[in-house]
Amino acid sequence: MHISEGVLSPAILGLGAALTAVGTAIGLRRLDYDRLMTVAILAAAFFVGSLIHVPIGPSNAHLILNGLLGAILGWAAFPAILVGLMLQAVLFQYGGITVLGVNTFNMAFPAVLGFYLLRPAMVGSGRARSVAAFCCGALSVAGAGLLTALSLAFTAEGFLRAAQLLFLAHVPVMVVEGVVTVLAVSFLIRVRPEVFSIS
Repeated sequence: MHISEGVLSPAILGLGAALTAVGTAIGLRRLDYDRLMTVAILAAAFFVGSLIHVPIGPSNAHLILNGLLGAILGWAAFPAILVGLMLQAVLFQYGGITVLGVNTFNMAFPAVLGFYLLRPAMVGSGRARSVAAFCCGALSVAGAGLLTALSLAFTAEGFLRAAQLLFLAHVPVMVVEGVVTVLAVSFLIRVRPEVFSIS
């Protein structure tokens, strides 16, 4: 779901960079030193998960894991996603440096929303936890797809159809991300419940 270099208008690039700078500053300010290893591990999982591409029609899709990062990290998802995307841009030329702010905001902001809207139900038990975890994973991908589509649509009218196709191509990813988030949250609640201490 990376937007490549040379596609977006300067106004969208500037807005994305500013919003990412604010989100990253908040994330770093709220990051507890004791949770630094958790952030690093989840940033690595985000980095690796995004490298595995699956062809879907004329496009391809990949795991994003932003819902899982949001569920566990809250605002710290911003610096984690920023580092993962920066490494992908530098090492594999996915996305790019000038669009780093927009790509980070598009993936991290829905994750933070998921944290605030669904995290209380995820630390509960039973079916409510599974439903909340699934929604956090699926809706975070949906939010990232929507923000990416809006970034393209507000850049130029010619990108409107591409934005629609990009969003539709990620509908299967939403389901897969929801299931992965349910499994990961259920496992972590059993073996490392302290990971879900409030961020």
